[in-house]
Amino acid sequence: MIYPWHFGLFEALLARAGRLPHALLLRGPEGIGKLAFAEALARALLCENPQRDGSACGHCMACAWMEQGSHPDCRVLKPESPTEVGEGEPEAPERKPRIQISVDQVRALSDFINMSSHRRGAKVVLIHPAEALNVNAANALLKSLEEPPPRTHFLLVAHRWHQLLPTVRSRCEQVVLAPPSREAAQAWLEQQKLRDAGLALAHAGGAPLLALAFDEDYWQQRQALLGAITRPDFDALASAEQLRETPPRQVLSWLQKWAFDLVSHKVAGRVRYNPDYSDAIGAAAQRLDLIEALRFQRQMVRLQRIVSHPLNARLFLEHLLLEYSALLRHGATAQLA
Repeated sequence: MIYPWHFGLFEALLARAGRLPHALLLRGPEGIGKLAFAEALARALLCENPQRDGSACGHCMACAWMEQGSHPDCRVLKPESPTEVGEGEPEAPERKPRIQISVDQVRALSDFINMSSHRRGAKVVLIHPAEALNVNAANALLKSLEEPPPRTHFLLVAHRWHQLLPTVRSRCEQVVLAPPSREAAQAWLEQQKLRDAGLALAHAGGAPLLALAFDEDYWQQRQALLGAITRPDFDALASAEQLRETPPRQVLSWLQKWAFDLVSHKVAGRVRYNPDYSDAIGAAAQRLDLIEALRFQRQMVRLQRIVSHPLNARLFLEHLLLEYSALLRHGATAQLA
């Protein structure tokens, strides 16, 4: 399904049917529909009876296989799930989904790429998110990107395209998928019957699919964190205990957005992510030193690199909240000076 804000771009690519490059890098912010765009393009490339505009017919054998995720001429590469626990084996608490696409996954494409297609048509390799390719996997992919067999198409979907190796980027035509306007995104969310669509969209940074994914648990956990850090008697360790069941990745994301809003209010008097807490953010921003607030924001960004595999989730959570507590104390001390 193509989302309305990408109709024009999709039609422009379909108009180039037969002249498309062998590799496209579809890049843009997370949560705007890039994967859906890539899947629709893959369906169009593999469809055996395309419509007049080049889009998939939805009725042929190829379209049926794509709907079932079993087309023999399409391969999807994404970070692998961990190996399932065998019968009688204990579940390891550290067992987590992988966050990389491995070199073995890329090498496994070799036979698929070099053999004839089952339906005597195109072949498609869809990779998402492409930035999950580790260095060895990206290097292994280069040869296929350089010399693909005829009618072999690579579709790379990337949220953080700049993390891809320059040699991979240079072998792809880059297609920038833009987010919808705020008005279009909010109207679409309201059509999906999302309650408080404006707040959800703001908190998602303008990404409508992320906004739609927020459930009641998400909002309750966010309220628990923001309620804790805005109390006059904020206690970092007590709050960490209260939030111990909340994933560290989620807490870090909320604190990063909170830090952005503190700096934004300090500099421009605006709040982007947390409009329902604008008064609390304004009050806190007045007490903070701008340099210290910027330092805290950058620290939250840096910690994103390790949040998926902290050595100790509880200690990581305590560290986050202690750092924010230190920021508040520094601001109070500066005011007294």
